[in-house]
Amino acid sequence: MRRRNTGGRFYAPLGSVLLAVSVGGCGMSGGHATGPAATPSASAGGGTPGTAPHVTAEPAAWHKWGLTPLPATPQPPADKPIRLSATGPIPVFTHVPTSQKVVFITVDDGLEKDPRFIEMMRDLKIPITMFLMNDAIKSDYGYFKPLQAMGNHIQNHTLHHPAMNTVPLNRQKQEVCGDQKILTRQFGTAPLLFRPPYGAYNENTRIAVGDCGPRAIVWWRESMQIRNMQYQEPGKKLRPGDIILAHFRGPAELKGTTMTEMFANLLRRVGEQGFAVARLEDYVQPPAGH
Repeated sequence: MRRRNTGGRFYAPLGSVLLAVSVGGCGMSGGHATGPAATPSASAGGGTPGTAPHVTAEPAAWHKWGLTPLPATPQPPADKPIRLSATGPIPVFTHVPTSQKVVFITVDDGLEKDPRFIEMMRDLKIPITMFLMNDAIKSDYGYFKPLQAMGNHIQNHTLHHPAMNTVPLNRQKQEVCGDQKILTRQFGTAPLLFRPPYGAYNENTRIAVGDCGPRAIVWWRESMQIRNMQYQEPGKKLRPGDIILAHFRGPAELKGTTMTEMFANLLRRVGEQGFAVARLEDYVQPPAGH
């Protein structure tokens, strides 16, 4: 699979990802991989039950961070739009099929560990999904535990952040299985989802992910920069079910902008388009036993 350079980071071409979605059974039209009967969404892997998805912060909390409150997060559907199977091909999804006006925020890597960000998340009760890479988090695993305790799930993002489509299958398994073992040991639950660094993956990545425990690969439709979002598709606007990519980054990577300032800008962009933020795992049905 070829990669393209976007702002200094390499991403797999979106068309290739959409093909993988179709092959994996979780299509853009709202189809899904077959899976067993429903189990509670709190068991969706990589996190502990915490703040209910419909709980919203008081206006004063938003004003503290210079923000206007977002719309309240609706209750997630009882019939989860993405159903995962314990066996078979690993699906890839870039968005969640839903008519609810919600988007999902995912935060990658874990290099920046700003205590103010924990305070911000506690105040605003915004759900996020964390795709953590061991090299970035090993200096302080404990930083992420308060975020997890709020109900935010921890998912797999490799040990060392290689472009997965450039390394052989054995190395890919080491990266995914190694991170899976460490995250499970450190945070108490096994990640259900995997995000490939730079968005780059190939068929061997799907094999490695399936062998190591996660049951789906998660891509994105928008990526947050410093003040604005970069859109992967024409139209340059959010749509229901979009997955947004952000990173644990600080002033060194954000040209002097702090993590909380970047995240506040993200929430402003979401609010300007009238969306609420929902928890990704509340829309994903894990296989039985997860």
